[in-house]
Amino acid sequence: MASKNQNKPPLFNTHPPASPSNNKYSAEEISLDKRRKIAKMVGPANGRSRQAFSVVNGGQDLAVAGGPASNAGSDCGGIEFTREDVEALLNEKMRAKNKFNLKEKCDQMMEYIKKLRLCIKWFQELEENYVLEQEKLGNLLELSEKKCTDMEVLMKAKEEELNSIIMELRRNYTTLQEKFANEESDKLAAMESFTKEKEARIAAERLQTTLSEELGRAQRESTTANQKISSINDMYKRLQEYNTSLQQYNSKLQSELATTNETLKRVEKEKAAVVENLSTLRGHYTSLQDQLTTSRVSQDETMRQKEALDNEARSLRGDLQRVRDDRDRQYLQVQCLTSEVEKYKECTGKSYAELDYLTKKSTELEVRCSSQSDQIRTLQEHLAVAEDKLQMSDLSVMETRIGYEEQKKVITELQSRLVDAESKIVEGEKLRKKLHNTILELKGNIRVFCRVRPLLSDEGVGTDTKAISYPTTTEALGRGIDLLQHGQKHSFMFDKVFAPEASQEEVFIEISQLVQSALDGYKVCIFAYGQTGSGKTHTMMGKPGITDQKGLIPRSLEQIFETRQNLQSQGWKYEMQVSMLEIYNETIRDLLSTNRSSSDVSRLENSVGGKQYAIKHDANGNTHVSDLTIFDVRSTREVSFLLDRAAQSRSVGKTQMNEQSSRSHFVFTLRISGVNEGTDQQVQGVLNLIDLAGSERLSKSGSTGDRLKETQAINKSLSSLSDVIFSLGKKEEHVPFRNSKLTYLLQQPCLGGDSKTLMFVNVSPDPSSVSESLCSLRFAARVNACEIGIPRRQTNMRSSSESRLSYG
Repeated sequence: MASKNQNKPPLFNTHPPASPSNNKYSAEEISLDKRRKIAKMVGPANGRSRQAFSVVNGGQDLAVAGGPASNAGSDCGGIEFTREDVEALLNEKMRAKNKFNLKEKCDQMMEYIKKLRLCIKWFQELEENYVLEQEKLGNLLELSEKKCTDMEVLMKAKEEELNSIIMELRRNYTTLQEKFANEESDKLAAMESFTKEKEARIAAERLQTTLSEELGRAQRESTTANQKISSINDMYKRLQEYNTSLQQYNSKLQSELATTNETLKRVEKEKAAVVENLSTLRGHYTSLQDQLTTSRVSQDETMRQKEALDNEARSLRGDLQRVRDDRDRQYLQVQCLTSEVEKYKECTGKSYAELDYLTKKSTELEVRCSSQSDQIRTLQEHLAVAEDKLQMSDLSVMETRIGYEEQKKVITELQSRLVDAESKIVEGEKLRKKLHNTILELKGNIRVFCRVRPLLSDEGVGTDTKAISYPTTTEALGRGIDLLQHGQKHSFMFDKVFAPEASQEEVFIEISQLVQSALDGYKVCIFAYGQTGSGKTHTMMGKPGITDQKGLIPRSLEQIFETRQNLQSQGWKYEMQVSMLEIYNETIRDLLSTNRSSSDVSRLENSVGGKQYAIKHDANGNTHVSDLTIFDVRSTREVSFLLDRAAQSRSVGKTQMNEQSSRSHFVFTLRISGVNEGTDQQVQGVLNLIDLAGSERLSKSGSTGDRLKETQAINKSLSSLSDVIFSLGKKEEHVPFRNSKLTYLLQQPCLGGDSKTLMFVNVSPDPSSVSESLCSLRFAARVNACEIGIPRRQTNMRSSSESRLSYG
């Protein structure tokens, strides 16, 4: 912008005419000087003119919003000037009836000078208004940046809070796992005791069978068992007393069981509270499902155990009833035998020997009865234990069912909370990306994406440590990369980092909106940088014959033609032109030339004959390459044919680092011209997709002969690109664009300040390439910090006489 001193009234306005003899000469000199100064203010100033004057040049009315209001209280009195008024004022000539009437000429000159002063003062006030408006816009930009910073700080605090909650839940989950293991061990112990009891019951049944057989024999031998009756009665009384004591002990055990159940309920409540905290994460949801499945299985097992215990208790009760019935029958038989003995005594007497024998038999029967009493006591104890376990199993089944219902409710609630949290996270990430892209566009920064290719089969052999890692913090997730060299870690942050497992489609999705900007009338430039063999050509070109392996260039063209088809319903019509070239050994080659042959290539390499392609930049910021072949395209099939043709013509060679190494810089340019027949809106966009040759070290590539010359030319051009980026980053007045053909070609379409530029830095994960990878990442960091200006939309149509394709 010119200084304000240029807009002040000329100094000659303060001096009166010197003498009548010099009036004519002075008037002509003043008119000529005034016209030159007004033309300087009105005309363009090499693309850096003031906003007010550029509006005049565009032929638009200066009385825009804000203009007339500011002139209301000025000395101009509300007067407005258009371009026609200014031109008429400059072209106005002094016309006097009498050319010797100097007074009339002086009056006309004074009137002319007053008009010029009013015009200049109106321009100065309009410029001040635009300066105030620019300051307001700057304040609004600072306010938006401050809001964005506050939003990032708030998101970071939320992230730290969520991380602390996750750590606490993990600790609680570990404690619950330990408790669950203890419960499982207790369950196994209970199952073992139940098995032992079952074996004891079987043994008791066998013993009971033996006893029944012995009781049958005793019935046959109990003819003289008078003394056994009293002993059996005494034994029965003792059994009743022992049964009473067992009942008291059972009641005591039930009270202890109730206390234990209350403790278990309290523990289960604590467990439910901890589980409620644990289930806020999706990973714990699966563990809760496993626990529910286990609870269902244990519930089913408990029900089966309950049924088995019920059957066992019923069988034991039946056995006890049968024993009691046998005892009653024996008692009746003893009474009958006693009456018969008395009758026999009355009738006949027996010898004392028989009496002694019966006494011995009676003693043996008493011993057997005592053993049977012990067995009955044992069976009763087993029955009591089985009933206790049955009650405990009933309680555990109820508690398990209640816990299952509670856990089901908690899981349903937490699932809904988890879905809400995930949706909020996705919305926050979209907002962060949108704000980040807006800030970058306002700053004019070059965006940088980093892509790491997968390890090859012969790389990384004999080394366990990985040279490249990716941070997992929320702030650096998907944007950070760490490089390990000689035990020292170097960390970098970019706009996006793609891991080796990222597909071609995932990479293209991130740049699809940038490609769409070309249809909207912007200059878009995407170029790939990195060492040789790092995957640049795969990223840009891929394998067009395989759908999943197509690179950015084929996918970008498919999206552009598909969007063009969709926009036809809105009245848009687009015309597209394609050109492709390569820079080989600081020489431009046309890859689409129809008369290109091996002899032409050899002449170009030797700089003998052939076309001389010259790079030219015009005043509108466009770049032209003379004699370059241009094709009009209407479908992706035509562009694919041209791409295959260019790929066959591109310079490729073999080195020790890469079997198919690109030995030149490949530049693909798509020029887009669109017009809307309904609104008469016209746009011009340019899409530049560049595959740079890979940097390499002579000690590793082993290049000799022609390969050595190619390597030196590639490294020189990439070094010039680094110098240009360094100068732009430091905002130096002189930027060395002319040091190489590559930087001079990229001056306007990529680095000129009115384009949307993105760089892919491709990195190899091979530990032997750590030094080259570190250099590439450092260069990418400098590029990311470089500000080239705010992108500008192109809405002016190219003139019909222009027949060459411009690069920017």
